[in-house]
Amino acid sequence: MSWPGFPRTLPEFEARFGTERACRRFLADLRWPEGFQCPECDHPGFWVNRRGLYVCSRCQVQTSVTAGTMLHGTRKPLRLWFLAMWWVCTQKTGGSAKGLQRLLGLGSYQTAWTWLQKLRRAMVRIDREPLEGPVEIDNGFLGGKKRIGPNPYLFKTRVVVAVEIPGGARKTVGRVRFRVIPDFSTGTLTRFVEEIVAPGATVITDGWSGYALLRSRGFDHQARVVGHPSRSSQLLPHVNRMLALVKRWILGTHHGRIDPKHLPHYLEEFSFRFNRRKSRHVGWLFLRLLQQGTQTYPTTYKEITLHTQDLGGT
Repeated sequence: MSWPGFPRTLPEFEARFGTERACRRFLADLRWPEGFQCPECDHPGFWVNRRGLYVCSRCQVQTSVTAGTMLHGTRKPLRLWFLAMWWVCTQKTGGSAKGLQRLLGLGSYQTAWTWLQKLRRAMVRIDREPLEGPVEIDNGFLGGKKRIGPNPYLFKTRVVVAVEIPGGARKTVGRVRFRVIPDFSTGTLTRFVEEIVAPGATVITDGWSGYALLRSRGFDHQARVVGHPSRSSQLLPHVNRMLALVKRWILGTHHGRIDPKHLPHYLEEFSFRFNRRKSRHVGWLFLRLLQQGTQTYPTTYKEITLHTQDLGGT
């Protein structure tokens, strides 16, 4: 879908989305790019009632422009949500709930925190393409304190990261994917690679036995035996750089205070920003986030706070 004259600056954004009506019409265009279709009978005819609901002219079912999306059930004006998304996209390293609360004048920190959690869930594109080879992959730990004893990583979270290397160029980095995982077993790591890397692609890993099945699954697996940990950054430079960047981001932007059960969504935010670092202007980031928000299943504060991520999932 083409959006001529899409805003590039805050004044342009405010001129285009300064009213509730403008936001509602734009959101409707994103939800139904081919025109409205009744969710019950697929009929294209409709009229809009005083409450702003779309009423099917055949079956009379009423549909909100936000129903079934990230914005489902919101009581706040859409223009505040639009401004929140614009603000999030303009923050190079991400923003805090306190900052969002001050910007929008929200009554509670809880509301701002919940909004950011919902936006992070919308940063995952449902139909995103798999990484093309060569792809460097490695596993590691994030968060928590390293302790002395037989299990020094007891309080740390296990993650695996994949970095696309376009054309195999040493200094060029493409897209990145992170996943929080329960263990470094063969089954877990093989499933991760099969789900995020294109079939038959070149996959570069260290010599960990958890990657042993990749060649039998059709990948061009190149195992580099690291040996001493000091050689890891030389043999797998891209994933080591990415792990260092995300650790610095967590410490710098979030002061290292991320609940492990929410870590997967913070990693998706990091990936969203990094993978779009070459976007021509912030307007396209905002558009992408809003588009994905219309396809994101709605979640409540209770669901977010009680939810424990399936560490084997996507």
